[in-house]
Amino acid sequence: METTIQASEISVIKPIFQKIHEIRGQKVIFDFDLAELYEVEKRVLNQSVKRNINRFPSDFMFQITKKEAVTILKSQIVISKQQLSENEENRGGSRYLPYAFTEQGIAMLSSVLRSEKAIEVNIAIMRAFVAMRQYALNYADLSNRLEEFIKTSDTNFSEVFSILDELTAQKKLYENRKPIGFIV
Repeated sequence: METTIQASEISVIKPIFQKIHEIRGQKVIFDFDLAELYEVEKRVLNQSVKRNINRFPSDFMFQITKKEAVTILKSQIVISKQQLSENEENRGGSRYLPYAFTEQGIAMLSSVLRSEKAIEVNIAIMRAFVAMRQYALNYADLSNRLEEFIKTSDTNFSEVFSILDELTAQKKLYENRKPIGFIV
């Protein structure tokens, strides 16, 4: 069953693509981005998750490390400078490192957050993940086709080059010969 994305869905899915990051080899969306999409406070989202923590094993949700936060989120102000610099002074921002939700964790969020907006957003997020997988599969298919073309082309070009080498060798045989015919 092949799913295609409608033009009307692209405008909904496009902002979600920008919120998908890769950490530890997994595609994830951070809690603050999910809270924004669901139009709830990050605190409310995390409280709902903590009340139902048995639904979120480590392959569904995990907290990122300080090092990951610095490298991945340095362009976004999502964690406090206190946490990044180990300074005593609180300068605002979140006190905790963000949680990262995998596709399965986001699907599980729909059972925890029961609003109409949560259902709508979850459907859009699932479609975004599906579109991303389709793109990756199409890219892999195109890459395989290109490799196959290069292999066949290399074979054809190697034949052309061997014939050119042969002709060059034959030309060298005739270079030192005396011309035939009358000299005027």
